[in-house]
Amino acid sequence: DEASLQESKKAVLAVTNSENNVNVVVSDITTSSGVDQLVNSTIDKFGKIDVLINNAGAAFTDENGKVGVEVGLESYQKTFDINVKSVIDLIQKCRSHLIASKGEVVNVSSIAGGPHANTNFAYYCMSKSALDSMTRCFAIDLINHGVRVNSVSPGIVATHFLNAMGIPDEGVKKCYKYYTEHRDIIPSGAPGKPEEIAQVIGFLADRNMSSYIVGQSIIADGGTSLIMGMNTHDLGDVCK
Repeated sequence: DEASLQESKKAVLAVTNSENNVNVVVSDITTSSGVDQLVNSTIDKFGKIDVLINNAGAAFTDENGKVGVEVGLESYQKTFDINVKSVIDLIQKCRSHLIASKGEVVNVSSIAGGPHANTNFAYYCMSKSALDSMTRCFAIDLINHGVRVNSVSPGIVATHFLNAMGIPDEGVKKCYKYYTEHRDIIPSGAPGKPEEIAQVIGFLADRNMSSYIVGQSIIADGGTSLIMGMNTHDLGDVCK
């Protein structure tokens, strides 16, 4: 929303100290016109696109409390529109500009797209799996034109993501506190910070640092994806 964009703008200005380096655009990227507005505004201001970071994403809860296969197709469509379709649209419409600049694409995926399952957010997991596959497929296509495509797959990160799902601040605090207290959820001991994910994105977007990485997804999750359910139980205690 506008407030979040202004917050991001303030953070960028703290580094660049110049309005000329910032372009704030409010648009609905699940629509073709919204993507056009974003891309055209960027070209109008900067004349080129060096890096495309596909960071917009969302998960939706069913208003009737349904989970898994019972969740309706409307939720599926909403989820895939923002997590998959918008990324395809942006990459297609930025393609010529990225080829001209020999630029970079960094998609923001999630460990939810991995081989494990989450019944509560099936469509979200499916969309991130699709995004991971898209990253690989588009990477092979665009590297022929000098453009790299990679992604980062965050785990649990302290952002406004849960708030956007309708969870109040108090509930979000309880959730992160619980995660922090249970190393069987986050082995490193705490949710990630947005800056930690931004550093991975910066690494992937910097050809001097990561030029030989193509079509890969770097997992940044504090070890969460390494934990299997069976490993949260002490085998010694079980076998006594």
